[in-house]
Amino acid sequence: MKYRLFALLCFCLILSGLPVAEAKTIIRVTLQLPETHSLGQNWNRFKEIVERESNGELELQIFPSAQLYKDNQVPEAVGSGAIEAGSAFLGRFTGSVPAVDVVALPFFFKDEAALRLSISSGSPMRQLLDTAILEETGARVLWWQAFGRNVYLSKDAPLSLPDDVRGKKVRSYGKVQSWTIEALGGAPTIMSGSQQFLAYQQGAVDIGMTGASAVESRKLYEVMPYMTLTFDSVIEFVAVMNNDFFEGLSPQNQQLILDAASTVEEELRDAIYAQEAQAVEALRARMTVVDLTAEDRDKWRAATSSVIDRFMVEIGPTGEAVVKAGLEEEGR
Repeated sequence: MKYRLFALLCFCLILSGLPVAEAKTIIRVTLQLPETHSLGQNWNRFKEIVERESNGELELQIFPSAQLYKDNQVPEAVGSGAIEAGSAFLGRFTGSVPAVDVVALPFFFKDEAALRLSISSGSPMRQLLDTAILEETGARVLWWQAFGRNVYLSKDAPLSLPDDVRGKKVRSYGKVQSWTIEALGGAPTIMSGSQQFLAYQQGAVDIGMTGASAVESRKLYEVMPYMTLTFDSVIEFVAVMNNDFFEGLSPQNQQLILDAASTVEEELRDAIYAQEAQAVEALRARMTVVDLTAEDRDKWRAATSSVIDRFMVEIGPTGEAVVKAGLEEEGR
């Protein structure tokens, strides 16, 4: 009886011309990291913009700390529509789109300006990768989330030249990073970030690869006294949305989401690189930090150039296309 009365009330409101409240569209977001992390703050900023600009028609519900899905489950969960949106390490898409590992190529981006240009929204390389992810997984990339740049850690001596890696056991965190170590004459061992401190402390490896900010947050300076700022590759996450869900939104809300994504992408990249610089300066008081000269970087780039060729051969046409797009963007 109460449902009939509710329906009758709604019908009467329509006849009377009074407004009837519209149902909100809920966007659930899965996040592996806590909301206090930079990526969590980035999503909250996106939530703030979207909810404000849509006048509350769109509502984001963020589930942090892997409450719903782990990082490696996000591509399938979002692509299948099990959840509307989420963040995942870009490397999690290599199973479907191996070419995304282009960001792991050593010294592929000659400097920060070249990096920003090559992976900016709308760039040829970015368009190739975002389109491939959409076609292969059903997940639409909304924006890339900067996470930091790679550095090398060492225990016995600082690393200044590529030959310093030869014959050493090196912690790696991905396939292309391992190719880089092999090109330098080292022996790669893939291990998670959480395993680093103990591995370095016990001497399981001689050298480590990691993000610059992780050295401070994980207190790796306590077990590895030297850090070399190679900044040879980047660590990126992506914020993705189920494409069927996205296309089911009104054109106005689609554009609103894309505009908000563009805003928060630039905000995060600026913030991450500023935080990275602050972390490095703070670490100079705790460890020896090696800044590569332009001449040294050229030597490291030459020593690892074979990795780019290997990437194009093993990845195939898509790998060749993204490498070509990145080089052309830089005018090389």
